[in-house]
Amino acid sequence: MADRLAIDVSDHGQTSALVYRASDQNRVKATLVLAHGAGAGQDSRFITRFAEGLASRGVDVLTFNFLYAEQRRRVPDRPEKLEACYRSAISASRSYGPFRGNAMFIGGKSMGGRIATHLAAADTDAAANGINGLVLLGYPLHPPGKPDQLRAAHLVKIRVPMLFVQGSRDPFGTSAELQPVVDRLKADVTLYVIENGDHSLVPPKGGPRSVDQVYSDVQDTIVRWLVR
Repeated sequence: MADRLAIDVSDHGQTSALVYRASDQNRVKATLVLAHGAGAGQDSRFITRFAEGLASRGVDVLTFNFLYAEQRRRVPDRPEKLEACYRSAISASRSYGPFRGNAMFIGGKSMGGRIATHLAAADTDAAANGINGLVLLGYPLHPPGKPDQLRAAHLVKIRVPMLFVQGSRDPFGTSAELQPVVDRLKADVTLYVIENGDHSLVPPKGGPRSVDQVYSDVQDTIVRWLVR
């Protein structure tokens, strides 16, 4: 059962967060701040499944709503407002008593992960400031059908480790499209490919693996990467 927190976002208002405490049996002393994508908030099935699955594997997780989602608006806020909200969520996770002393990781699904990368790119010494790495689930490399509009120029500024989990048929950027971008980065980067996965890492129906199997495998991979 997740606990709900209220987060003040500087001059922009207040949003809500959910904290998922790690199972005590296999706790790894790591926190992941997991942000949602553009189309659904922290209560989406994808985010809750990953938060619950990671917590059961020993990772403390904090999810939150960007302000537009909290206010039930459909269109995402401007980048600076999204970033302010994410910074406030990181601050809240650091001050949450049961999470203190944990290694800190940030990331998210699609847009949420992209905003995390902007924060890490803007912080020239993210590691010294307590960010140990990024977990990016379905990175939105470009808008669908517009492969020339890459959202990758800032990634070269990131120095902390990154885990990209990318579907091989993601319309926002396949794993094959992402590979040459990853190859140019200076950070320690892992690209984990979901064969035939879409933007939500979902495989085709009738394939050799179910979505439950894929998500379980991805969650195991994330925990191994965090521990490493």
